Amino acid sequence: MTDVAETEVPPSGTGADEPFVEACAIEDEDTALFAGDTGVLPFEARRVLALVMQRRYLSAAEHPAEWTALLTHQQVLSSRLHDLFVELVVDRDYEIAYKRQVRPDGLAVPVLLRDEPFKRVETLLMLYVRNRYHQEQGAGHPAAYVDAEEMTDYALGFLAHDETNLAARHREIDNAVAALVRERVLEEVATGRYRVGPVVEILLPVDRLRELTAWLSGQDGADRHDGTAGTGEDA
Repeated sequence: MTDVAETEVPPSGTGADEPFVEACAIEDEDTALFAGDTGVLPFEARRVLALVMQRRYLSAAEHPAEWTALLTHQQVLSSRLHDLFVELVVDRDYEIAYKRQVRPDGLAVPVLLRDEPFKRVETLLMLYVRNRYHQEQGAGHPAAYVDAEEMTDYALGFLAHDETNLAARHREIDNAVAALVRERVLEEVATGRYRVGPVVEILLPVDRLRELTAWLSGQDGADRHDGTAGTGEDA
């Protein structure tokens, strides 16, 4: 008589083809941050995504925690932005991240990012400090510095020869310097003395620098001191 091998009966309530570990449905994960929230990203990823959309750029120096979160979630953040035809650009050398509108050939896509040009005096100063930064970097210096007086003299040199309202022009230059401080292009290290931040190379890359140099060469004095120049990146 042939022996029949005993078969082990699985415990009650389980089947032989059931997994050893019960899978947890994604919708069971508690990622909701507010009533009706259907988002799936954790808070730190959502926060850095919102900051990238809100600001011209995000830097590690100003937002170290958010920079770390951006690097941790870079792939999924890029995917979310791609859904909106926006590209996430991460410069690890300068530790700066910014967004850029995608304009694919042959596709009509809605443009979410508007170009925010700097005013013309701001443009003049951006060119000046960008050149200073490049010169100091080329000379091997760790930082570049500019003084308020030299920036004022530079900008005044582009005014019309018959300009009479110098007080207004000085206010305009002061406002331009303040704008570059807000953008972290300049950091005041002493009264009237500023350190040029590396973000200037992001906001004013080489190709844009060449365009603006040509623009300045083509300006006549009558209109150099008002209006705007297309120097801004997508906001």
